[in-house]
Amino acid sequence: MADIQLGCYTIKSHGTKVARIHMYDWIILLLLAVIDGLLNIIEPFHRFVGRDMMTDLRYPLKGNTVPFWAVPLIGIVLPCVIFGGIYFKKKNFYDLHHGILGILYSVLITAVITDAIKDGVGRPRPDFFWRCFPDGKDVRFLGEKTKVYDNVTTGVICHGEKSVIKEGHKSFPSGHSSWSFAGLGFLAWYLAGKITVFDRRGHVAKLCIVFLPLLTAALVAVSRVDDYWHHWQDVFAGSLIGLTVASFCYLQFFPYPYDADAFWPHAYTHQLAEMRNNSTANSYSVRPTEIETVNIAEGHGGITLRDSSPALDNMESGRRL
Repeated sequence: MADIQLGCYTIKSHGTKVARIHMYDWIILLLLAVIDGLLNIIEPFHRFVGRDMMTDLRYPLKGNTVPFWAVPLIGIVLPCVIFGGIYFKKKNFYDLHHGILGILYSVLITAVITDAIKDGVGRPRPDFFWRCFPDGKDVRFLGEKTKVYDNVTTGVICHGEKSVIKEGHKSFPSGHSSWSFAGLGFLAWYLAGKITVFDRRGHVAKLCIVFLPLLTAALVAVSRVDDYWHHWQDVFAGSLIGLTVASFCYLQFFPYPYDADAFWPHAYTHQLAEMRNNSTANSYSVRPTEIETVNIAEGHGGITLRDSSPALDNMESGRRL
């Protein structure tokens, strides 16, 4: 078949085989998605917010410069489109499969870590005052002037919408930042291997290509501070989590970008090595006997049978030693 040849592995020829090998990886991936969904359902820890703390939490309640739905498009769909483009050019399903699997693991592991910390920390967002008091008044008039702070602890007693208040306790770390760096950080590693950034030829333009996804992720992270949804510490921590997980996930499937085999995933190079070893073993197991004409002595010709197998020659020379 034309599809099955050395260096060319298509979805048709190897899709089922590769998917079967990584079946448990896909199952664990689905489990991570379920865990992250549960983390978004449960109520986060409501960290104490006192009257004096409200001074630093009065930033305006704004919309999102980068909507929630846009983050998966930027961090997952866009890199997968690039993976697909390289697949259609090179016809290597190992690269496509491991690229998609790797980036999904990067994003979902990051999501679970981020949301678990969010729920455990419960840090209020910079706009928490307006989430707590949508009318802008921390004093309510119910027949008579009634304070909305606990008389003993001075803790805030919110009267805003419950879902909005719940989201207001999820400031640390930033999910937009961690997701963006998890997906685009993985893409940066991937591009570094594909365009051989570290080939020691000094092409700085290659570095610009690698830095472009990181710059995009950084701009998404900065927008969270500009929108007053996060403190700068939230964005810094989220970015660090995403980039760290992306690095681990990439190196789980691909070599370092400066490696001689950096272009393809580990599984592909191992497959080639295995095929070459099998081919070499088969060539050694079949040793055709060839008839060669040799001169035994001057003036005398003769015909002798000689096994020309290099393996046998090496064995015989070893015995002589």
